[in-house]
Amino acid sequence: MSRAGRALVRAGTALAVAGTAHTALNLRLLRTPRVDPPPLGERTSLLLPLRDEAHRAGPCLDALPAVLAADPLLELVVLDDASTDGTAALVRERLATELATGRARLLAGEPPPPGWLGKPWACAQLVAAAAPGTGVHVLLDADVVLAPHAVRATVDLLRRHGLDLVSPYPRQLVGSPGERLVQPLLQWSWATTLPLRLAERSPRPSLAAANGQLLAVDAAAYARCGGHAAVRGEVLEDIALVRAVKAAGGRGTVADGTALATCRMYAGWTELRDGWAKSLWAAFGSPAGAAGATALLLTAYVVPPAAALRGSRTGAVGTVAAVLGRVLVARRTGGRPADAVAHPASVLALAWLTARSVRRHRRGTLSWKGRGVG
Repeated sequence: MSRAGRALVRAGTALAVAGTAHTALNLRLLRTPRVDPPPLGERTSLLLPLRDEAHRAGPCLDALPAVLAADPLLELVVLDDASTDGTAALVRERLATELATGRARLLAGEPPPPGWLGKPWACAQLVAAAAPGTGVHVLLDADVVLAPHAVRATVDLLRRHGLDLVSPYPRQLVGSPGERLVQPLLQWSWATTLPLRLAERSPRPSLAAANGQLLAVDAAAYARCGGHAAVRGEVLEDIALVRAVKAAGGRGTVADGTALATCRMYAGWTELRDGWAKSLWAAFGSPAGAAGATALLLTAYVVPPAAALRGSRTGAVGTVAAVLGRVLVARRTGGRPADAVAHPASVLALAWLTARSVRRHRRGTLSWKGRGVG
């Protein structure tokens, strides 16, 4: 191996070791909800946007009556965003009692105005429909199944730590080999790269993470930052919203939602490929940012294993460090530790998905559920 090659392996191994050390620290600092949280002490709205989710939303809807029963101060507002597959009928069937008693409401969404993407517009309509006096808005995705105490635990986490926005990351369920290869990178990425305590209060856009699968925001902070109107054109509206909240002087972060909710985000490789493609181009801020981040990831998590296969002890150290970091995250978040051995392949897949997303964005061919996303 050339001198430059050995230097690259040493650099990659150093990055991998530092990343895993940071992961271990972050997992100790990760905000965790109480096992037995107190009842809600303020009016709270649980907001669920749905668009063509009849094939997916059943488990989510089935869990909501128990969530509502746990707290009389909680209301549920569901928005059917021009679905064509019977989503509204599914809501009426699964939540018949809650709709009849007024604990839940079903709204018909309006088409997005010019300049708005579909998801931010749906969320904005839901927040506008929340009951007067609502103190916290809790946004939920259709592929998330909540535990009965999930909302009260999320609101307790928000209030107990003086946050304006909190995003408890659900336990990610995976089935196919493609899902097992890529989906664990969601939690691993912020656990490894984001200094959690600093990120809570820093307004720097690069120090922001959120997950719209389950996200709670203080109503006053939401209004102060401009709400979804401030992020109307953002494909990653969840991350954009926490950036807006922090830019307006608020605090926000991700948290451990493993015991609060589960989510199977995509069913199979095709869904995963297209789902990641719609947003990866925006995840790094710019094409140059995407290229730089991808280069660092390849250096840290592909170069050392490649060198280890050629007998490099330094590369072997980097490989072990990388796999250990994935194992730590999997154990903390209910993932599959055994899948960590495929981490170099996971990073290669992420690099390919990122390049594909950037390329399709440049060509203007990205869409999701029949609407353009960038």
